[in-house]
Amino acid sequence: MNPQKAVVVFSGGQDSTTCLIQAIRRYGNDNVEAITFQYGQRHAIELERARRIAQDLGVRQTVLDLSLMQQITHNALMDETAEIQAPAGGVPNTFVDGRNALFLLYAAIYAKSRHARHLITGVCETDFSGYPDCRDIFIKSMNVTLNLAMDYDFQIHTPLMYLTKAQTWALADELGCLDYIREHTHTCYHGVAGGCGECPSCVLRERGLAEYLAQKAAAAPTA
Repeated sequence: MNPQKAVVVFSGGQDSTTCLIQAIRRYGNDNVEAITFQYGQRHAIELERARRIAQDLGVRQTVLDLSLMQQITHNALMDETAEIQAPAGGVPNTFVDGRNALFLLYAAIYAKSRHARHLITGVCETDFSGYPDCRDIFIKSMNVTLNLAMDYDFQIHTPLMYLTKAQTWALADELGCLDYIREHTHTCYHGVAGGCGECPSCVLRERGLAEYLAQKAAAAPTA
C-alpha cells in the first residue's frame, strides 16, 4: 500500500476542484485520482467540466453511473421540473438522501483497489446549504464505518469543512488557481453555463467571491 495516494470525490465544481488542486500540490499528479458520479443531476454540465478539468490537471478520472438513485429518491436536484426551494431553517429540496454516503462508499471501494488510503471530499458545514451529510460528525462516522467494513486504514480529508466560501476562494488564490476556478468550474443547480445568479448555489458562490475580493482589496497596500 502506498500511503501517499489519494482519491478525490470530484464534481467539477468550485469546492471539489479546489480540493483536487490542493491534493495535486500535496501528493503529486501521479498519486492523485479523481472519481466523479453521474446520478441524474439536472446540472449535468458539471460532468463535462469535470472531464475537462481532470484532463487539464493531468489526473486520472473515473466516472461512475449512479443513475439508479432516480429510482429510489426524489428531489429538486434530480428533477428539472421541480422548483428549487431553500426554506429558512430547513433542508433545501435539492438535498439528495444518501448521496455523500454513497459517494464515499464507492470512492473507498475504488481507493482500496488502487492501494490508496486518502479520500478527499469538499464538504463544508460553515457556509453550506444545510445538508446533513456535509457535517463533520457524519464524515467522522463514515470514516469509522468504511475502515470497519473493509478492514482498511482509510483517512477521509475535508479541507474545506470549517471554511466560509470567502475563505475557500482565499485558499484557491493561495494555490494560484483563483482565476482558473472562476472560469472553469460549474456550480449552478440550474445547469446554466456561467451561473444563473439566482439559485442557492450561485448566490453562495458569488457572495463568497465578492466578500473575498473586497477583503483582498482592503488589505492591498496603497500607492
